[in-house]
Amino acid sequence: MADKLSHFDAAGQAHMVDVSGKPVSSRIAVAEGHITMTPETLALVSEGRAAKGDVLGIARLAGIMGAKKTAELIPLCHPLPITKVTVDLTPDPALPGVRVTATVKTTGQTGVEMEALTAVSVATLTIHDMVKAVQKDMEIGGIRVTLKDGGKSGRFENS
Repeated sequence: MADKLSHFDAAGQAHMVDVSGKPVSSRIAVAEGHITMTPETLALVSEGRAAKGDVLGIARLAGIMGAKKTAELIPLCHPLPITKVTVDLTPDPALPGVRVTATVKTTGQTGVEMEALTAVSVATLTIHDMVKAVQKDMEIGGIRVTLKDGGKSGRFENS
């Protein structure tokens, strides 16, 4: 199995993949996830009535910061020159909860899937942190890559 997983060498030891021989190309990744909560908690978040302040605005900034710090959190991720990060947070009464989508772009030698996933994770964790005083049993889930484009492997869509 070690020969199929790029983060392991022939001896099965973890290592950072050498991307120096790969061409620089434009790359994009989109990830999504959600946090579920009661309708009452969602109303606090949506209406800006949470005691800690603007939950969605702070979660958006936290997601952006998370994307930028991915290489510091994930041991074998490459530090990348991120050129754009967007984090969209949409209250969804049908969950009930908040849907989070992150889009990350770079021009580099490896993709930004981990950065998009980290942005979604940090944004949902921030929402949890900001309203846990009113609801302790919120659930974070559905975190996945929905789009990856650029590089040798081309386009991947996960609808």
